[in-house]
Amino acid sequence: MSGRGIQFGLAAAARCAVLGLSLGVTTALRWARIFPNNDPILAVMMPCAKRGRVAAAAFPIAAMVLFDVLSQRVGVWTAVTAGTYGILGLAFAHVYRVLANRGRNVGMGTFLISGIAGVLVFDFVTGPVMSSLLFRMSFAEAFIGQIPFTLKHLASVSTYAVVVSPALDRAFHEIERGREWIVHRLAAARAAS
Repeated sequence: MSGRGIQFGLAAAARCAVLGLSLGVTTALRWARIFPNNDPILAVMMPCAKRGRVAAAAFPIAAMVLFDVLSQRVGVWTAVTAGTYGILGLAFAHVYRVLANRGRNVGMGTFLISGIAGVLVFDFVTGPVMSSLLFRMSFAEAFIGQIPFTLKHLASVSTYAVVVSPALDRAFHEIERGREWIVHRLAAARAAS
C-alpha cells in the first residue's frame, strides 16, 4: 500500500473511531435518562462539528436513527429530528471554521453558547412548528406548551456542554494526535529507506 493509501486509511479509521465513540457516548447517556428531557446529542455533536461538516451532519443523523431503531420508535419524527440536528451540525461546523480562521478557540464557552442556541432552534422547529403541523394544534398553543420542555432541554444540554463536550473534544484530539504521530513515523521510515 502506498504512503498516501496508508494516510487515507488512517484518516478514515480516525473518523470512524470518532463517530463510533460519539454514537456510543450518546446512546448510553440517552438510555441512562439522567435528566428530564435528557439530550446529549447536541453536546456530542459540537466536538464533531469542530472536526468538519461530514462528522457534524453524519453523527446526529446516525444518533437519532440508531436510538429510534433501538427503542422501536422510527417514524416521521425520526426524519424531522435527525434532519434538524443534521442542519444544526452543518451550521455549527461553519461557525466553528469561521471562528478558527479568526484565531478564536472553540472550547467549553463556545460549546455552551452553541448548545443554548441549538436547543432554541431545535425546539422551535420540532415543537411549535411540527406540533402545529402534525397534531393540528394552534401554533400559539404549541409554543406555550413547549416552554417547560425547552427549559428542561436547556438545563440538560448546558450541563452536557460543560462536562461532556470538552471531555469528548479532548478524546477526539488524542485520536487525531495518534493518527498524526503514525503518519509522521511512516514518513520518517519512508525517508530512511
